[in-house]
Amino acid sequence: MSDEMPIVFGVAGGTASGKTTVALTILDAVGAHRVSYLPHDAYYKDRPDLTFEERALLNYDHPNSLETKLLQKHIKCLLKGKAVNVPVYDFSNHRRTDETVLVEPSPIILVDGILIFTKRRLRELMDIKVFVDTDSDVRFIRRLKRDMEERDRSLDSVVTQYLDTVRPMHLKFVEPSKRFADVIIPGGGMNQVAIDMVVSRLNAMLHQHEGA
Repeated sequence: MSDEMPIVFGVAGGTASGKTTVALTILDAVGAHRVSYLPHDAYYKDRPDLTFEERALLNYDHPNSLETKLLQKHIKCLLKGKAVNVPVYDFSNHRRTDETVLVEPSPIILVDGILIFTKRRLRELMDIKVFVDTDSDVRFIRRLKRDMEERDRSLDSVVTQYLDTVRPMHLKFVEPSKRFADVIIPGGGMNQVAIDMVVSRLNAMLHQHEGA
């Protein structure tokens, strides 16, 4: 790394909008070795005081379900050139594990998550803010497939959670946060024109930061 401050790159969007795919596509283009990755999903609060049944009923789509202050602290540490230990969250048990992932400082700090634009202090740490905008029916189908295959959820539990919390919280928090984005990418990872524009901007910023 150079002595310049890293670029903080935020990617938001609704559940299963393809934001992580977009982020990884962009960062693959600029070089994954230049990236420190901080997924907001890793920062869900741990609730060991609750039973599994009680944890399953929590609203995980509300901003208060996440330990965003810890995420902010980690970003600030990376900006100062210090490595951080990112939590590992087990979505099957709704608990943090005892493991962490060591993330070293890099020229780009990537933060992604559905709610990262809802907190002003977190937004203020970002140099580029991208919102991935995908139709709700496509997002629901993707989430259903993901949660059943990767997170060991039943069909009924996924549908119930979507109707009870995911959709209402999207309308209340996620959709309004789109106005804070610098770039909105319709259609997710299929929008190559928008992705190329973001890659071009990131490369220009890296060129300036690294003094090349």
